[in-house]
Amino acid sequence: MQEPTVLTVLTTTDTPGKADALARGAVDARVAACAQINGPVTSVYRWDGAIETAREWQVLLKTTTERYEALESYLTRAHNYDTPEIIATPVTRGSAAYLAWVTQETTE
Repeated sequence: MQEPTVLTVLTTTDTPGKADALARGAVDARVAACAQINGPVTSVYRWDGAIETAREWQVLLKTTTERYEALESYLTRAHNYDTPEIIATPVTRGSAAYLAWVTQETTE
């Protein structure tokens, strides 16, 4: 059996408290092994036909492909944005011990 692929999943939100809640909730639900919160960052984007600028906090979560759908579902339910940024990127290389830890921590 092949080891699960590890993903990093990025989302953003508008306050550090909301970022912390998203991170802690994902780890508590075992849909992410860990999360890092960075911010504030400045986001520039088009929304409802206008260019917006917002101060946001990024949450970078680590999970496996097997747990991605559960993580996306959690983020969609828990997020305060109408259309939250949820982007997954595969980890192509990493420490074997760390990747095993991510798998262990996200196993139901």
